[in-house]
Amino acid sequence: MGEMKGKASLEFEHPPVIVSAASVVGKKEGEGPLGPLFDQVEQDDMCGKDNWEQAESALQKQAADKAIEKGGLRKTDLRYLFAGDLLGQLIATSFGTVDLEVPLFGLYGACSTMGEALSLGAMAVNAGYANQVLAMASSHFATAEKEFRFPLAYGNQRPMSATWTVTGAGCVALAGDRKEGLAKITGITTGRMVDMGTKDSMNMGAAMAPAAFHTIEQNLEDFQVNETWYDKIITGDLGEIGRTILLDFMKNKGRDLSELHMDCGMEIYDKEQQDTHAGGSGCGCSAVTLCSYILPKIQDGTWKRVLFVPTGALLSNISFNEGQSIPGIAHAVVIEHIDG
Repeated sequence: MGEMKGKASLEFEHPPVIVSAASVVGKKEGEGPLGPLFDQVEQDDMCGKDNWEQAESALQKQAADKAIEKGGLRKTDLRYLFAGDLLGQLIATSFGTVDLEVPLFGLYGACSTMGEALSLGAMAVNAGYANQVLAMASSHFATAEKEFRFPLAYGNQRPMSATWTVTGAGCVALAGDRKEGLAKITGITTGRMVDMGTKDSMNMGAAMAPAAFHTIEQNLEDFQVNETWYDKIITGDLGEIGRTILLDFMKNKGRDLSELHMDCGMEIYDKEQQDTHAGGSGCGCSAVTLCSYILPKIQDGTWKRVLFVPTGALLSNISFNEGQSIPGIAHAVVIEHIDG
């Protein structure tokens, strides 16, 4: 079924195929550099609903429906759904996916959730426990601000280290019985908690960068390769500050990632035109960037092999208010081009 590699990685004997991907985003994301690539741009961030949380649920439902449609799948053929969001009790996911009638594994990995969903979905397909599954994650600027920072009506000033939570949902369909698709998942490296004492909830990049560094290093060690084995190493939402920290960590290990590294949070917005400070963040950040921008480049062979590393800061409003530090986590997924 596969092989354990090193301390925290798996190499799949039967790599699951990503047969389809869908991205649904809000108005601000649609106005950014990746705007033309998204499947759907909602001009109303409320999505016609009564509150922000219902709006995020609507984003998930639309993304899942589009992934199913684009893959030529039937809901009844889906064995599992691996999905999550940033809200307490995963209410965006549980309320948003109820009509799919697909067995659900609700996941919380903060902004690393898409990596966790892809990892678990790929494990299930590779092992033969499922033929077809969905992996999905979402976030919403307004729900995240209310959950972790301040209500929007408060009008607090955001420091330059802050990132802008992406309003969007990304969904991919994985299958084990296909030879053609967008790409294939050939391995994973599961991250562990890394806490270096950061307490600033307005500087998520600093909290997550050490975890990204640890997971990337673990992946290279486990697979016994160096960084040039990948065409791109792509983190989820470190932003400018987190990227600088990661590159410094890697440089101290003798690795130069300056040309190889890309961060989804730095790709999704135009910093100068959209005033997003350090970049984008949220579960939806890496999810929609994967579905709209990364996978097409792997499919057409621009990138043959990519290490996709969504990153998460595992704080809660309770832990933050109690003065605790912010542990980070990152999950790596090896995604490769499907040859002829």
